[in-house]
Amino acid sequence: MLQSMTGFGQAIRLMNGYQIQVDIKTVNHRYREIKIKMPREWLALEEKLKSIIQKRIQRGRVEVFMTIEQQESHIEEQVEIDWQLADRYLQAADQLKTRYKLNDSLSLKDLMLIPDLVSLRKDLPDQDEVMNQFITDCLEEALHQLLEMRSKEGSHLRNDLIKRVQVMEKLHTQIQSMALRAVEQMREKLFQRIQEVLSDKQLDESRLTMEVALLAERANIDEELTRLLSHFEQCYTLFNQVEPVGRKLDFLIQEMNREVNTIGSKSNFTEITNKVVDLKAELEKIREQVQNIQ
Repeated sequence: MLQSMTGFGQAIRLMNGYQIQVDIKTVNHRYREIKIKMPREWLALEEKLKSIIQKRIQRGRVEVFMTIEQQESHIEEQVEIDWQLADRYLQAADQLKTRYKLNDSLSLKDLMLIPDLVSLRKDLPDQDEVMNQFITDCLEEALHQLLEMRSKEGSHLRNDLIKRVQVMEKLHTQIQSMALRAVEQMREKLFQRIQEVLSDKQLDESRLTMEVALLAERANIDEELTRLLSHFEQCYTLFNQVEPVGRKLDFLIQEMNREVNTIGSKSNFTEITNKVVDLKAELEKIREQVQNIQ
């Protein structure tokens, strides 16, 4: 079945006091483009996550946003002391005391005022296999939601496209019936005009009939109508395919548009010209919808 290129999925999971959230969205794109935004500490996992996405999505721009946060009730902040910085300050203090013969000594209060000597650090989860798998599972869950949404949207697109092709089939039938009359009328008018122009001259009836037939044949649109009907059948076949068909449908629309343009250029019959305009309008609507199909 058809799949839309537009969708969204989200997964939130808790593990050992950490909340992992993955948001994934896709939009139209001619090719496949994947961008993942995640904490720097976990960038080593990026290629694996991309590989998972590539197996499930063939076309579209994919954006993944991943956050890993410690819940307030589980936050454990570690106090860190920069011992090297403390040593340098104490050495500098000893040098000052010696140089200027000072008796004062640094107190704990003085040391605590030194910038960046003492800092708080929030613990991040260890990057072990269990945590990696947990993040991967979270992505899979968000991806599953995304694909479900793309499938539902694809189903709506399929129904709309079927209706539009059916409208084109009706227009095709109408043009086909008009074409028979149009060719006959053209033949009669040409024959009549030539006779009027050459009324006072000798006419080779067989030659005249042949020339009129050739002119009428140039205006014949049977081949274009036959190919257009074949394209409609191909559309229905593609609408039921499991694999991505967006590019095939796009090409098929170009072919149909070519046939419709040829019909319009060949026919001087006003009623057919009006129907050609209607066909083009439906084709444009189909083309817009197909741009969103994987």
